[in-house]
Amino acid sequence: MSEVLDTARLSVEHETLYKYNHAVEQAQHIACLRPLSDEGQRLEVFDMSVSPVPTQHSTRRDSHGNSRAYFAMHAAHTQLRVMARSQVTVTSRYQGLDPAKGPTCGEVRDLLAYRAHAAFQPASEYLYASPYVPCLSALREYGLASLHDDRPLAEAAMELMSRIHEDFTYAPASTDISTPVLDVFLQRKGVCQDFAHLMLGCLRACGLAGRYVSGYLLTLPPPGQAPLVGADASHAWVSVWIPGLGLARAEDWLDLDPTNDCVPDIHHVRVAHGRDFGDVTPLRGVIRGGGSHTLLVRVTTRLLDEPVLQTPVRTNVA
Repeated sequence: MSEVLDTARLSVEHETLYKYNHAVEQAQHIACLRPLSDEGQRLEVFDMSVSPVPTQHSTRRDSHGNSRAYFAMHAAHTQLRVMARSQVTVTSRYQGLDPAKGPTCGEVRDLLAYRAHAAFQPASEYLYASPYVPCLSALREYGLASLHDDRPLAEAAMELMSRIHEDFTYAPASTDISTPVLDVFLQRKGVCQDFAHLMLGCLRACGLAGRYVSGYLLTLPPPGQAPLVGADASHAWVSVWIPGLGLARAEDWLDLDPTNDCVPDIHHVRVAHGRDFGDVTPLRGVIRGGGSHTLLVRVTTRLLDEPVLQTPVRTNVA
């Protein structure tokens, strides 16, 4: 039997190309493209090139711990190309996960509930509505079908993920970032960022904390394994706050991918996390001029070594 490893070395290329109909006179941009580095993921190499060369450039950490690059161009240009190259070693954070253990939904709700003069709980930042994730009664009702007070939160959240995967259709180009999450809920289709926002809306409406995770998936799976939906593009999933999960590398957060109905493992590269897509947008900016434009985004994630990769934990497998 082949050895199953819990670590993979991956390379990622993320290219963004804007072409403008008219010259852009000035531009200010923010990029969130540098992968996270922590107990479960080690960033070994990162390089970001911008063409034309920016007049100004700086980097800093935001309030969520993500790396942001700020750059500005003051010379006229008709296209913008940003290429980010990363090399990471990803280690499984959820080996030994037992969804039936850990605190219940009710216990975690109590920990997050507001109490006068109580110590600040950092996870509460991900408890409330955000620009892309409003608090909606329809999402609360949908979420409560899984998130019962007396049920282990890990088990309940994984069931909620599976229900979203089953009830909603992945349909590329069926939505864009301006599509309200309620429209996604009613039309029962969307893309990975929609499913992440939808699941976050359910969790938060039920008094639980969840954050939006941006990242990448392995483009070419190992032989005999089906490709994950969302490869060859930026991907998105959610992370649920579950204190006392009992896994050292997890740091009290359980990642769940409703698009693929799996617990993210070494196939997933984490770039950033925040309240919603707006906190982790890969590239955004303000320009003067330009007229209309075309946009090309290309993402390629490759395996650098050739280990026998561990299959993601899928909840619909007996």
